[in-house]
Amino acid sequence: QIVQAVVKYEKDRIGEMVESALEAGMDPERIINESLIKAMDMVGKDFSANRIFVPEMLMAATTMKEGLNKVKPLLQASGGKAKGTVMLATVQGDLHDIGKNIVGMMLEGGGFEIIDLGINISSDDILAKVKEQKPDILGLSALLTTTMPQMKKVIDLFDNENLRDQTKVIIGGAPVSQKFADQIDADGYAKDAATAVDLCKELIEQSISS
Repeated sequence: QIVQAVVKYEKDRIGEMVESALEAGMDPERIINESLIKAMDMVGKDFSANRIFVPEMLMAATTMKEGLNKVKPLLQASGGKAKGTVMLATVQGDLHDIGKNIVGMMLEGGGFEIIDLGINISSDDILAKVKEQKPDILGLSALLTTTMPQMKKVIDLFDNENLRDQTKVIIGGAPVSQKFADQIDADGYAKDAATAVDLCKELIEQSISS
């Protein structure tokens, strides 16, 4: 029922469903892994196959977040562990955040802890926050071609401070491409939110195995 609620964007009903599952004694981690994450995996596949589009993905992600908010306090109390921490930021000069917000919700649905710095964040501020909070991955977003060079600025600062072993840098946004990611030596590029989740899982697995 919870899976179907996410897939069918039943935002008004999901909170009550999750509460009922918890009252019936279902383990909070099971609700996350077997219901919410499973549902967002299905949504991600539908999006990648062009069966749904950004508005539907946003509705599913918002529905999932409603359910997640009911489970999260219990998970933190029981010491449940996130898959990893991802910090997100829209680079300096860019005020767009819909894409970044969808990525954040999808990643949260995928079991990651999210630190969202917001929009129009300078490279120095991003660097300071990464040093302070030590995320596993930093995701940079840009929607304007004029702000894309800010991504390289962040990566150059990371390289100067030898932070790439600690925090991987991935990039995304409408004008961004794999070619651009290669040019600026980013650790990864995601063309959409579903791909971003897969990419983050892959990078975490790589860091564990190395």
